Amino acid sequence: MTELTLKSLPGAEIASPLVLVVMDGIGIGAESANNGVHVSYTPVLDGLLKERLQVRLKAHGPAVGLPSEDDMGNSEVGHNALGAGRIIFQGAKLVNEAIASGDIFLGDAWQKVEERAEDGGTVHFIGLVSDGKVHSHIDHLYALLERCAEEGFARVRVHGLLDGRDVGQRSALDYFKPLEKKLESLSSAEKDYRIASGGGRMVTTMDRYNADWSVVKNGWDAHVLGKGRQFSKATEAITTYYEENPDTTDQYMDSFVVAEEGSPVGTIEDGDAVVFFNFRGDRAIELSRAFEEEDFSKFDRQRFPDVFYAGMMEYDGDAKIPANYLIEPPVIGRTISEYLCAAGITSYAVSETQKYGHVTYFWNGNKSGYIDKNLEKFVEIPSDIVNFDKRPWMKADEITDTVIEALESGDYRFLRLNFPNGDMVGHTGVEAAVRIAVETVDLCLSRLVKAVKKAGGILVVTADHGNAECMWREKDDEKSPMVAHTKNPVPFVVCDYGGDKRFALTDVDAPGLANVAATLITLLGYGPPSDYEPSLIRKV
Repeated sequence: MTELTLKSLPGAEIASPLVLVVMDGIGIGAESANNGVHVSYTPVLDGLLKERLQVRLKAHGPAVGLPSEDDMGNSEVGHNALGAGRIIFQGAKLVNEAIASGDIFLGDAWQKVEERAEDGGTVHFIGLVSDGKVHSHIDHLYALLERCAEEGFARVRVHGLLDGRDVGQRSALDYFKPLEKKLESLSSAEKDYRIASGGGRMVTTMDRYNADWSVVKNGWDAHVLGKGRQFSKATEAITTYYEENPDTTDQYMDSFVVAEEGSPVGTIEDGDAVVFFNFRGDRAIELSRAFEEEDFSKFDRQRFPDVFYAGMMEYDGDAKIPANYLIEPPVIGRTISEYLCAAGITSYAVSETQKYGHVTYFWNGNKSGYIDKNLEKFVEIPSDIVNFDKRPWMKADEITDTVIEALESGDYRFLRLNFPNGDMVGHTGVEAAVRIAVETVDLCLSRLVKAVKKAGGILVVTADHGNAECMWREKDDEKSPMVAHTKNPVPFVVCDYGGDKRFALTDVDAPGLANVAATLITLLGYGPPSDYEPSLIRKV
């Protein structure tokens, strides 16, 4: 295809292998005691940040397609930007626009929700109840609920998942109290709107990459079957769990079911409609499969209700999951992988389960599978099913082993990997674990530097967003763990071990993650596509 043609740069093609390291969740913050990167022993990273070819990249807000500078980055949009080479409008912005225009309610999916409601079915909304804007936003849920009330839907149920990860770790009541009041205000003699079930996102419903299907089963049991510890309302469940275990954080809170006189108030039954209102795909795919697949074997569903199911968006464009959705997803074509495959460049991608989809699915523009399996190899290292603060080293060493082996094979021109530690452990808010996570990444970087030097290759080190560089917040002389992402810049370093100063920095104004793809293409000896954000380096 002509449009995917890359032209070689003047002079001989650069044959050096290129290794891209994404240090997930390791940003650049103030040099203070709460900076988990600064207080850790990181001699390799410290040295890299003094290299000649290094800049800081924006990894939040409009630089990665999010609505405003107030929006922190995340792994999904970060890897989309890394792989797409240009800024793509992302989930929250798309939903905001669709709600503002009313387009969200004009499509076939919403009309089918209306039909189920008109036929006497209950309309159920499942999703993350917070304003984190990474997976969802409570304002989107409110807009959906208000539309239900305007159209006179008789019975609506919310199955709310607690965040505690993209927002404060014990902030659930800040969202569930207003939500209960909102539902009460929308109810009347003809309308019955209530919360029916819930639970923490890491133990209820929101598994990803097939890491632990028991999480999805917990959600199915609570949302569909009404099985779980019963409470009179969601806020009672949250308050009770807090009181019973002061160490409980929202993301790990047990499932709960709202009931009256021992009977669940909102099981999902034949004839109902179900909408998953998260816009981000990775943690919505598995529950979507449970609702849509007749031949399903991941767990015993006990019953498979005849419902109309829709996602806020299409969560997997290749697998067409789900079949129905309220908003058309962003179309991300002409990714760097498509260009590299068209040029015949072999590539290798690896991470552990928790971030495997980020170096494959999100990197490739929200498309799963190979572009050209004759040129690409994807490797997933199974993650341990354990709270990440318990094993903060995660699978970084195994990831490093596979990359070094692939590099030494000589079979690949471009290798990319993701170290999840800074992000996944950063979300726990456990300071000692965060430091171990950061130091683990640094130790693995030391091995990669030696291997890339030996191969005469080029090493590129960056991150997708910040997290580990801010471990707590202080307010009124009290510290509280900071478990969300940050709006800090991330490092970008190029170490060329294949020649003497073959490259120099360009003068790009306000560089961001979207500039990385053109940079990688330049490092491979080609001119980047004209519609890509400009390269951060130039060939000398």
